[in-house]
Amino acid sequence: MISFNQVSKRYPSGFEALKNVSFRLAQGEMAYLSGHSGAGKSTLLKLIAAIERPNAGSVLVNNKNVSVLKSAALPYLRRSLGIIFQDHKLLFDRSVFDNVQLPLQICGFDHKESAKRVRAALDKVGLLNREKANPIALSGGEQQRLCIARAIVNRPAILLADEPTGNLDAEYAEEIMKIFNSFHQVGVTLLISTHDAAVLQNSQVRVITLKQGEIQSDAARCATGDAGQTATSTDSGRAFLTKSPNSAEGAAC
Repeated sequence: MISFNQVSKRYPSGFEALKNVSFRLAQGEMAYLSGHSGAGKSTLLKLIAAIERPNAGSVLVNNKNVSVLKSAALPYLRRSLGIIFQDHKLLFDRSVFDNVQLPLQICGFDHKESAKRVRAALDKVGLLNREKANPIALSGGEQQRLCIARAIVNRPAILLADEPTGNLDAEYAEEIMKIFNSFHQVGVTLLISTHDAAVLQNSQVRVITLKQGEIQSDAARCATGDAGQTATSTDSGRAFLTKSPNSAEGAAC
């Protein structure tokens, strides 16, 4: 699903953010990116979305080399991605509903279908009753859940999150991670950047650790579940906005 081959990224200032990074993330796999501040975690995520381009090596997403994609092809790449930014990037002149609807408007969805998807996404993250609120009226944890709803509304096969629990207390952080785990259960591919020690200690999935732009370790703590191995991107796109009738917490499966 995602493949880095000897990828390096040097910024115009001369700072080398990544050095000869190689790894593969399988379809339906969930992994954490760990490392100190400035280790290269955010840069790595930006390379997957072609927000940044590498100076050397190749970045493949769905077997496409995004390193050489032309600008006209970038919107099609990003429709398969859900991105949760570290600084939220919410629009405070629009309602919660309108913030989540924006990606669908850009993609040209009609109002009826987009409204259905927006409410499904808000329901998934527990914000359906706040759809008319302004984001500034939400708590930090609610704003993070709003970012998740916006990222999943177009039902992407890949979800990227940059420090999604960085500014949250332990209770909110646990709640956010439960949401991510529910996506993983239905075969969505997740790569989550974090330096949250509590999240990493409780993790049962792969942890890729960066140090000064290089991979220091790549530890798979347990095998990917059957759902992650077998679900297709089409399956996951349909399923992960659907509540499980067998789950008390409404996790998608």
